[in-house]
Amino acid sequence: MASARWPCLILALLSGVAVSGFPRRLGGLLGKRSLPEGVVDGIEVYSTKVHCKVTSRFAHNVVTTRAVNHADTAKEVSFDVELPKTAFITNFTLTIDGVTYPGNVKEKEVAKKQYEKAVSQGKTAGLVKASGRKLEKFTVSVNVAAGSKVTFELTYEELLKRHKAKYEMYLKVQPKQLVKHFEITADIFEPQGISMLDAEASFITNDLLSSALTKSFSGKKGHVSFKPSLDQQRSCPTCTDSLLKGDFIITYDVNRESPANVQIVNGYFVHFFAPQGLPVVPKNVVFVIDVSGSMHGRKMEQTKDALLKILEDVKEDDYLNFILFSGGVTTWKDTLVQATPENIQEARKFVMNIRDQGMTNINDALLRGISMLNKAREEYRVPERSTSIVIMLTDGDANVGESRPEKIQENMRKAIGGKFPLYNLGFGNNLNYNFLERMALENHGLARRIYEDSDANLQLQGFYEEVANPLLTDVEVEYPENAILDLTQNSYQHFYDGSEIVVAGRLADEDMNSFKADVKGHGAINDLTFTEELDMKEMEKALKERDYIFGNYIERLWAYLTIEQLLEKRKNAHGEEKENLTAQALDLSLKYHFVTPLTSMVVTKPEDNENKTAIADKPGEGPVDAEANFRPPQTPYYVDGDPHFIIQVPEKDDAICFNIDEDPGTVLRLIQDPVTGLTVNGQIIGEKRSSLDSQTRKTYFGKLGIANAQMDFQIEVTPERITLWHGAAQSMFSWLDTVMVTQDGLSVTINRKNNMVVSFGDGVTFVVVLHQVWKKQPIHHDFLGFYVVDSHRMSAQTHGLLGQFFHPFDFKVSDVHPGSDPTKPDATMVVKNHRLTVTRGSQKDYRKDISVGTKVACWFVHNNGQGLIDGVHSDYIVPNLF
Repeated sequence: MASARWPCLILALLSGVAVSGFPRRLGGLLGKRSLPEGVVDGIEVYSTKVHCKVTSRFAHNVVTTRAVNHADTAKEVSFDVELPKTAFITNFTLTIDGVTYPGNVKEKEVAKKQYEKAVSQGKTAGLVKASGRKLEKFTVSVNVAAGSKVTFELTYEELLKRHKAKYEMYLKVQPKQLVKHFEITADIFEPQGISMLDAEASFITNDLLSSALTKSFSGKKGHVSFKPSLDQQRSCPTCTDSLLKGDFIITYDVNRESPANVQIVNGYFVHFFAPQGLPVVPKNVVFVIDVSGSMHGRKMEQTKDALLKILEDVKEDDYLNFILFSGGVTTWKDTLVQATPENIQEARKFVMNIRDQGMTNINDALLRGISMLNKAREEYRVPERSTSIVIMLTDGDANVGESRPEKIQENMRKAIGGKFPLYNLGFGNNLNYNFLERMALENHGLARRIYEDSDANLQLQGFYEEVANPLLTDVEVEYPENAILDLTQNSYQHFYDGSEIVVAGRLADEDMNSFKADVKGHGAINDLTFTEELDMKEMEKALKERDYIFGNYIERLWAYLTIEQLLEKRKNAHGEEKENLTAQALDLSLKYHFVTPLTSMVVTKPEDNENKTAIADKPGEGPVDAEANFRPPQTPYYVDGDPHFIIQVPEKDDAICFNIDEDPGTVLRLIQDPVTGLTVNGQIIGEKRSSLDSQTRKTYFGKLGIANAQMDFQIEVTPERITLWHGAAQSMFSWLDTVMVTQDGLSVTINRKNNMVVSFGDGVTFVVVLHQVWKKQPIHHDFLGFYVVDSHRMSAQTHGLLGQFFHPFDFKVSDVHPGSDPTKPDATMVVKNHRLTVTRGSQKDYRKDISVGTKVACWFVHNNGQGLIDGVHSDYIVPNLF
């Protein structure tokens, strides 16, 4: 069921100066002295090699890049590799002029202590970031002296998952310049024998591919090599730009003469199970579909397209129903119906007429679907030898009815009772994915993110295809009693056609003469048992032919699978159980040198005549323990304090900040969106009297105005009260209230003496934080902070001091050097075609802790944000709050 994309990586190595995207001709490239081809800004990347060894689906991958600095001065060289999210980095080394700097895997908390100093100095410490749908990006940069050579080597490992009857190795290649020795090789060893092997590249013509690519397989061995010459890498015959930019894909499968295969090496075993030719078990499917307002437009159309395509593939033996939810719950039929041609035609009409509306009631919709499946089984409305499935699609968080994630989880767990799986599809990024995943995992299902893109309908169809053909249910993999230790998961609710069950463990007695394994399951017609028996001496003979493959691969495969499953169990564990699972996964991660969510790789590199420490972490889909009702967003923009504007840029893992210095009473435009009609303005207040020891005056926001012209709605917020107008109707609340107001797609929640959350549908959410000072405080007033935590439904025309940053923008920081304050270095920032001097500092995020706040490191732009904001700050002054 897990994704089958395999060691996918992007290779990119470039010098510190950005390389132009336009083709460069050969003439004029060489300067005063003749340099080798492919030199960019003095740096020659003369070798990039990717070597993949695959043994019994376990992949060991080494990426090696070598470069030399031909320039007369030191240059920065960056090494980028994008690898699968499901892979574990196991090693990294950096070698400069023969001196090697190795990476060491340590417990995450221990590693953090080693680089806190680097962070305080404004140095980037994180080496691995999430990148796109399935990738993580590993990046490390180093200064290379004139005439010096550098070698980067990254190793990572992964168990290949079978997906739609094949294993896929997906490599995304992007070296960004010509490389004299560029090579991708894959050596595959499969004891079952290789049945098919193919390779293709999206970025090169078939004629060139056939001459640069070799692929072959015979018996148990397969080999692929891609080795383009310099001329084959050119984007045009006389260009010096590389056309190696795109996908390189290797696919293969193994012989299936027997449904199972067991291999034993050095006391560890792995058991692969994938029967073929069995009849499909009929299924009972309830589709639970979010039709709230946030699904409006392309998301709704893509969902309908996918459902119509799925209806074409539903088998006549299957039973189905549709449940739609927004603020309420509606169903297509009162009970499950058989997928007869007449019912499918009626279902198509129902799907085509789906419309979006209202809020998000996940709890009631799922309970309705589960009850429908349970009732159909109890009343014998569905075949006895059928299996049930719930598939839910949502693009937001529950905000009507029961909205507490932990309570919804509890309700589903009780209602399903372990009888069938729940699959949760999360559409987009503005939802609590961890909640969807936890709920699916504890009900024997899984969660999948559907990315907002032109192919979202294909992603939905692709998921359904994975679960469309169950061949067995209630699968149990059994071994002789007391013969096996440390067994990985050995029971599965379903086996789906085109997938594979993998179980690994350790033998209690390495000297045993024979090994027996039984796989039992319920088929469409009868119960089945598949038995595999091995003669250990015959197995030893077979081992001798694989001397070119790394010998402890089954032990490492077992460790990889065990860690993966412990981490999944940990997501729903609490207290002592969670501590035990964490300890087990951590011990294995350290023993086998895997970078997992519990460990970090500490990389020491030379810089400015001293060694600097950086770490490589494993990013996740979101916070590991997101228990709070209020989720920190991916891209928060906010203003708080003396008005400090903070713009977080996740792509850079960094933030920019600036202040606006204006007189008390001034009203500033924070957000204006002419399309949605939303505006937010803030009025500045000063202090009661100037602080005697202060060199500068301090100002804050004392009043905020939030308006939606289309809804004829206004909110005025002060530290004393909150006033709401809907047309001429007025409501007033104090900060002593705890209240929730909902109407027509608007939600306002006041949390007593703390904050106020304002949501317009699922795509726009603001938080106003209340700062209260001691009443007899002689200088300061109470004031407000304003946070934008979701803006994805706002238009591209949004502007304002905060609103202009809702659109992607880029910046580059260089030349970090000591500033006037020794604790705050200065640097040069290039942003919006301006070159600015900025200072490293920090501000506070008060959303979680109103008294202390969370420190946010940022680059401070001086002079009222000049050069960063569009125009000048006075352009944002407006006459009144509304």
